[in-house]
Amino acid sequence: MDTKKLRQKILDLAIRGKLVPQDPNDEPASVLLERIRAEKERLIKEGKIKRSKKSASDDEIEAPFEIPESWEWVRLCDITELIEDCPHSTAKDEGHGYPLIRTPNVGEGYLILDGVHRVSESVYNKRNARAVPETNDIIYAREAPAGNAAVIKENEIVCLGQRTVLIRPFKEYINSKLLAYFIISPHSRNSLISTAVGSTATHVNLESIRPFIIPIPPLSEQIRIVWSIERWFTLIDELESNEGDLLKAIDKAKSKILDLAIHGKLVPQDPNDEPAIELLKRINPKFEPCDEVPWELPNNWCWTTLGNISDYGKCIHVEAMDIPNDSWVLELEDLEKDTAKLLQRVTCTGREIKGVRSVFRKGDILFSKLRTYLNKVLVAPEDGYCSTEIVPISLCDSLSSHYINHVLRSKYFVEYTTSCGYGVKMPRLSTTDARKGLIPLPPYQEQLRIITKIEELFAVLDIIKESLEA
Repeated sequence: MDTKKLRQKILDLAIRGKLVPQDPNDEPASVLLERIRAEKERLIKEGKIKRSKKSASDDEIEAPFEIPESWEWVRLCDITELIEDCPHSTAKDEGHGYPLIRTPNVGEGYLILDGVHRVSESVYNKRNARAVPETNDIIYAREAPAGNAAVIKENEIVCLGQRTVLIRPFKEYINSKLLAYFIISPHSRNSLISTAVGSTATHVNLESIRPFIIPIPPLSEQIRIVWSIERWFTLIDELESNEGDLLKAIDKAKSKILDLAIHGKLVPQDPNDEPAIELLKRINPKFEPCDEVPWELPNNWCWTTLGNISDYGKCIHVEAMDIPNDSWVLELEDLEKDTAKLLQRVTCTGREIKGVRSVFRKGDILFSKLRTYLNKVLVAPEDGYCSTEIVPISLCDSLSSHYINHVLRSKYFVEYTTSCGYGVKMPRLSTTDARKGLIPLPPYQEQLRIITKIEELFAVLDIIKESLEA
């Protein structure tokens, strides 16, 4: 298992704006940058910082890849109060005193203080004469090995060691952790290292660091990205010693995500959404809420049954001989258990079929009533025909087939259908029991928000899983 590759993929998604969704309500980064410019001018006038010399930073920025509309490309010197090199002299380990941060002590986002060299107060003061490292400053390793960047935590009093650079962003507008993660992302790391100079010991100099271009998201999104990166990194850290455990954890995480979704805990409720009970009354004016329910739902949700919101069991059957040759014919064996991913797509001419098949339309939910514990449920991507062991489900208006699909695939519903199955070797779910299945229904707009969040989280988990299985 290449956990380093996994982390790099997470960081690459993050810097390209693909790790978390954008929120149109976020203040765009362009406004953020205007505030930084104003703050920088104020500090220059007060003599607290110096104006940057004319350099490559004055040239027009050529974006190396596309970023979301609310983001902005900037140069590092434009979003920082200072970028300061360490003293070029070495410092001897005195065994006690202040931690001396050398390149081996600069990790990927954090400082590595185990076995750190230490120096006296006089050496500390001398080496930090240009700038004293502060909480949430970034220390960049510019040489041997180059490329890592670490954020100084609260109460970490450190001294700049050999071959390091201190970077201080405008912390009110730029999240230090996000900036460090973007600096160590594959694109930034490789771009900076490619500028390294020197013969015996190459190093990245300040002339390359200061004008380096980097994308900046809105402040709210910066925080969401950092939270997401650290959540995924924690998962990898906990399980990187055992690939099998990590794969199991990914499947468990997906199950947990669906569980949170159907309990109304995956996305926030919006009081402006039309309550689900109003939707259900449009479907059936005589609708009455269920009496006995598995758990309490948010106020604007409502329990209903699969039979109340769909045509479950009302299938249209056709003889196999009447199916057009180029039509898609779906059999249970074509679906992977638990994931319901299509293992193969076969047309009528590609397999021998007899008897009858059920007609389904694009957008129908295809639900396997045979051995429901195999969890073969999916939304039809196109029209076709399926085995009679698969039930096409067409929903009433103002219902999302993708949301109901996730409910049917959740651990809660799988356990319900498994408990109802009749038959020993090949248990099936009866139409009556299926129609009685209780469905936790949110407002329509929240259904859509839940789908978006599930797809976002599942996409990252799938990337990790594919990296493990590659």
